[in-house]
Amino acid sequence: MTLNRHRIDGLPKILDKTMPALRFEQLLIDAGYTLIGTAAAKGNRIKSWWTHPTYQRVEVIKSADTTTVVTAYHTSVEA
Repeated sequence: MTLNRHRIDGLPKILDKTMPALRFEQLLIDAGYTLIGTAAAKGNRIKSWWTHPTYQRVEVIKSADTTTVVTAYHTSVEA
């Protein structure tokens, strides 16, 4: 898992390869991100998108049972 490979604006550096979803989502909320949607992802996982008034959108990939974040990264949004 690669959660620790990406730097998310507004969050402290993540050192863990995975993290409980509730803990990670609280970090996003505390940094001012808002959940804007979810969908199925490859490998029987779930993805969600988070927006912020200043930072780029973040895509979060969770385990199939949605309890663990396995990776998160910034995505570009076309204007």
